[in-house]
Amino acid sequence: MARIIDVVEAPNQGPDELVVRKPEFESGDFRLGSQVIVRESQRAVFYRDGRSLDLFEPGRHTITTANLPVLSTIMRWGTGGNDVFTAEVYFVNMREFTDQKWGTPEPISLRDTDLGLVRLRGFGQYSMQIADPKRFVDQFVGTQGMFRTAQIADYLRSVIISKMTDVIAENMTSILDLPKMFDELSAAMRATLQDDFLAMGISLKQFRIVSISPTEETAKAIDERAAMGAIGDMNAYLQFKAARAMGDAAQQPGGGSSEGLGLGAGIGMGAGMAGIITNAFNASQQQQPQQGQAAAGAGAAAVPDVMTLEEAAAYLKVAPADIQALIDEGQITARKIGSQYRISKGVIDQFLAG
Repeated sequence: MARIIDVVEAPNQGPDELVVRKPEFESGDFRLGSQVIVRESQRAVFYRDGRSLDLFEPGRHTITTANLPVLSTIMRWGTGGNDVFTAEVYFVNMREFTDQKWGTPEPISLRDTDLGLVRLRGFGQYSMQIADPKRFVDQFVGTQGMFRTAQIADYLRSVIISKMTDVIAENMTSILDLPKMFDELSAAMRATLQDDFLAMGISLKQFRIVSISPTEETAKAIDERAAMGAIGDMNAYLQFKAARAMGDAAQQPGGGSSEGLGLGAGIGMGAGMAGIITNAFNASQQQQPQQGQAAAGAGAAAVPDVMTLEEAAAYLKVAPADIQALIDEGQITARKIGSQYRISKGVIDQFLAG
């Protein structure tokens, strides 16, 4: 003979148990007058023939046609108050489930105004609470004897990631600006997700973005961009790098070529370095051709007709000692006034003409 259930309750519902079914397997045998005890943190959904019929609020409930109005319309009760029927009761945990985790299983690709395409990972926390017990049991629980938070976590995570991609894409200009936008993005995410959660019978109480971080490739691109900003003049940087490479090569055995590479490899390396320096120098010079020509014209106009020893040396692009030697040899005529020489520009030009 089937066991008649006189008291239906779930006193030990765990902190991660969203729903507990009584009985856990198959249907239970209930009779009119059986007691259903619902705790303050619970709601009980009464099922018969696969349909959710009535909802019990906290308290002690006696199964009668008075407190099961929906049930009474679909079944005919017998007389005597001892009629037995099969049914199930689902106890729904109404407490707020905090510290629920979400994260991106795969990086999210987004457009960045500074870096172009970036790939980001994100994770955070949220809290939820069952808002509509009947809807939640109908949509998710089915006939399971117990339903835990872990069983719905993957589905909720997919909803969160889908919405987060849209929210960040609409509000982000650069990944460098994201840290200061966490509060605003969290609020926007909560507002966006609320309707999706309510459609499942769940209320999203809180939502928080803890971190949004770039992948290793994106982080490398950020580092390179920061380094280029710190360098400033790329041509000067190339010259510096080439000169340092030549200096390092000069300290190696064989003038920069390792043993076994031979002198030819060392010469090739030196020629390559020289080419880098030449190209970088030419590029730097070509950036300001007009300024260079103006400076040259100004320098030519500044040459005086009568020059000192130093000015004559600068004019000929030699050392002052070289001018002194030419005077001592009589190749250039100069006038000595006291301890100083004065040289005519015409004399120097005549010397250059031969």
